[in-house]
Amino acid sequence: MRIRPLVADVAIAAALTTVAVLLGQESARQGWPELDAPGHALVVLANVPVVFRSRAPLAVLLLVHGVWIGYVAAGYWPVVNTFAPMLTVYTVASLRPDRVSVPCAALMSAVWIYAGLVSDGASMASVVGQAVGFALVLWRFGHVARRSAELARQLKREQDERARREVAEERGRIARELHDVVAHHMSVISVQAGLAKFVFASDPATAHAALSTISGTSGEALEELRRMLRVLRAQEDGDEPPDAPMPGLARLGEMVERVRAGGVAVELRIEGTPRQLAPGVELCAYRVVQEALTNVLKHAQGAAAVVELRYERHHVTVSVTDDGEGVILDRVGGGSGHGLIGMRERAKLYGGTISIGPLSEGGFAVRLTLPTSAQAAPQGDGAT
Repeated sequence: MRIRPLVADVAIAAALTTVAVLLGQESARQGWPELDAPGHALVVLANVPVVFRSRAPLAVLLLVHGVWIGYVAAGYWPVVNTFAPMLTVYTVASLRPDRVSVPCAALMSAVWIYAGLVSDGASMASVVGQAVGFALVLWRFGHVARRSAELARQLKREQDERARREVAEERGRIARELHDVVAHHMSVISVQAGLAKFVFASDPATAHAALSTISGTSGEALEELRRMLRVLRAQEDGDEPPDAPMPGLARLGEMVERVRAGGVAVELRIEGTPRQLAPGVELCAYRVVQEALTNVLKHAQGAAAVVELRYERHHVTVSVTDDGEGVILDRVGGGSGHGLIGMRERAKLYGGTISIGPLSEGGFAVRLTLPTSAQAAPQGDGAT
């Protein structure tokens, strides 16, 4: 369970105050005055501000060092209140630039040396060594912590930017494929419209059937066009779309044969009654199976895979499972930009659900469920 920063700072301040009070009870044995009420008050004043060190590190450091100077000037044992100043130096070094933290470390050294000067019998060589050494070590630890945090934030920004770029590229690629689907629909509409016009007077039944086809096809085309506009993030790159429509579930057998030729034992199982679905839905399922089998080829050499296609009344389900080990991060990363991002974007686009991950008994599985028509897909994010 993650501890909130303020709770952690309260606990640290309480611990430092307790240690300082307990150490103050040793003052008399060390030849220093015992802690009285003003002394205890100064101890509390020097340690309690640590609670706010993350919110106002520089102000807390100056306050703590000011109280420490007053504590030393009052003649109390200087060692009692050294812990809070050291912590504030580290905090400033970890949160503020060097131009701020270096003078703060020098301030701690100066107060430490001042405490040695007002102490009877103190070895100044040892005091100076401690003053410089402790300040330098604390500053260095804080500096490294700050640099590590900056590098971590920079890495996070770069990863987020790369992820956004990959999502945009993948959505652009999907949009181009949807462009091809819409172009295919328009070709069908054009042919059917010409047929209806040609036989409108001589063969009303054929003309009526052609108009029905135009109605259904135009509805699907309009839905695919809306999807394309939702995912398109950049202008078309100028490439001419292919004349043939995008591949669908009817070509899964060809894909399986190609993967077999690549050395993977793949079995294709089909349950339910095959039927023609919206081209975009078939393309989505086809691409997910293609990516899953590609990952088996790349990362689970020697494994056997099973592709299952199940037609249900309102949904179609495709799954790819294998019994290999592979590297999970590579298996879901895809490396080429079409892996996990592409699968999830496609599932989300068509209102489907997708699960990707290792199996408890070994191996890996990708399972996609989609509505059986483009119109059935909701607008929200249905991917999991």
